[in-house]
Amino acid sequence: MGERLFLRLDDDPLHGPESGVPAGTLRAVPVSAALRPHVSHILLYRETFAAGHEVHERVLPDGAVRLVFNLGDAPSAGEGAGQPVEAIGASVSPVVVRMRDKVEGVSVTLRPGAAAALLGMPAGEIAGRAVHLDELWQGGAAALLSRMAEAPDDAARALLLQAALESRLPESRTTPHHAAMHAARLIAASGGRQPLRDVAAAVGVGERRLQQLFHAHVGLSPRAWSRLARLHDCLRALRLQPAPAWADVAVESGFYDQSHLVNEFRALCGVTPTEFMGHAISGSSKTPG
Repeated sequence: MGERLFLRLDDDPLHGPESGVPAGTLRAVPVSAALRPHVSHILLYRETFAAGHEVHERVLPDGAVRLVFNLGDAPSAGEGAGQPVEAIGASVSPVVVRMRDKVEGVSVTLRPGAAAALLGMPAGEIAGRAVHLDELWQGGAAALLSRMAEAPDDAARALLLQAALESRLPESRTTPHHAAMHAARLIAASGGRQPLRDVAAAVGVGERRLQQLFHAHVGLSPRAWSRLARLHDCLRALRLQPAPAWADVAVESGFYDQSHLVNEFRALCGVTPTEFMGHAISGSSKTPG
């Protein structure tokens, strides 16, 4: 089987129409009121592959920090083996994930500005990499995974997980950093076009302090977050243009020119815009939007 694509933008319910994930693989879990300031969504996933068959999935970056609890065969990135419980740092690079046998688990996506509260450390400390969650939780993650594995069904697993996450909030003595969250929202809403000095002024800090806030609470620099915001704005526009005129798309999405657009697609997606559209058409032909 060829490489498939996974893309999820903020306003997508489960995944984008470009994704090649089979229908029914993912299911959303309602996030509890206590966790909503910290967690944007929780997804259950379950997929079984033919014996001896490996699927590669290109996951495009969304800039989020994730906690992943694998109840089946842990997917892996690169040549290393997957981990049963991991914290995946924010990144601007695509990741090609290798999946085989039975993949099953729960993924928790943290809101920009809220990661430090649940990680117990600055989000930037794990940027661009995945670490075993017990490195941050001192053994608590493996114990939680064991309880989830013994739970009778998905609903019980979700309750266990959310209760464990809620219990960590008072311990962290950290609340979501509202200045960082507000700045991240401003950049995203502008499609990465708003000058960072204006963003810093809007949240009442200097540019150097904005850099520090993003490292601690988002895990990316403001400039990297802006690059992703511009890319995501472009990807949303492409959903409305089955045969895009790339020079026009580049200008309308805030790129300097078509060459800049191509270079950013290669850097952030690992494919050219034309290759992305080929993936998107293939994914949307198999998967409901």
